[in-house]
Amino acid sequence: MLLRELVAHAVEKFESAQIHSASVDAELLAGHILGLNRGEVQASMIAGLELNDEQAKLFTELAARRFAREPLQHLTGVAYFRQLELVVGKGVFIPRPETEVVAQIAIDALQASEQEQPIAVDLGTGSGAIALSMHVEVPKAQVFAIEKSEQAFEFTKRNFEKYPGAELVLGDLADAFNALNGSVSVVISNPPYIPAAMVPIDPEVHLHEPSLALYGGEDGLDVIRVLSVVAKRLLLDGGMLVIEHADTQSQMVCELLLAEGWRDVRAYQDLSGKDRAVSAIH
Repeated sequence: MLLRELVAHAVEKFESAQIHSASVDAELLAGHILGLNRGEVQASMIAGLELNDEQAKLFTELAARRFAREPLQHLTGVAYFRQLELVVGKGVFIPRPETEVVAQIAIDALQASEQEQPIAVDLGTGSGAIALSMHVEVPKAQVFAIEKSEQAFEFTKRNFEKYPGAELVLGDLADAFNALNGSVSVVISNPPYIPAAMVPIDPEVHLHEPSLALYGGEDGLDVIRVLSVVAKRLLLDGGMLVIEHADTQSQMVCELLLAEGWRDVRAYQDLSGKDRAVSAIH
């Protein structure tokens, strides 16, 4: 069967399911099956490439799962973040593009550090997206990361093996890295911050993302309160804390940190202009 016909049919189905990235998803699924990038898939459609029966069957099966709102990254097993290609799947939070902006805050701070080997800690690393970005993009930094979920950790380990050199442990961020107390330049986290009663609308999120990575208690700030305490323990004087949050939480997070004695508290927006992160100095 012609590739372009299969893709066109998938796009039509995805659009009917209100999948906003219908064309992109259909072409990426085709590329996953064929071992091609998206541009190569588009060229192959123009050239009239035909899929064999096995390829067509696999594409149809994956397209049906995407139509049912299973995340694209669970189907391909891959998520892209900054310079990284990460292994992901059910049980680990899929990194989002808006978090790339949050990671940049920490990367800028590390690059500006006058220390010969600044230390960075990622609390609740998930797939390892933030920690490994710091590790890859700031070679002078020594990066440590912790993840609580055993299910997520299976993916995290594979990503840290793919980009070796950073240190990863399984455990609760509340007890993280006591040996580093007072020596860390940057602590960063993308914690669970959705209030318990605010179930996300998208089926890809509320049906397939791990609840441990989503919900942060009644007001969404439970883990952020813990982060403030842990970061104060870890950071050296003048060290920076960076926290991602929901686009409605900037003022609450700023007030929380100011009340706990943090200084130079700053808010940041993502590329769409939404409040996305706060930094503070110890």
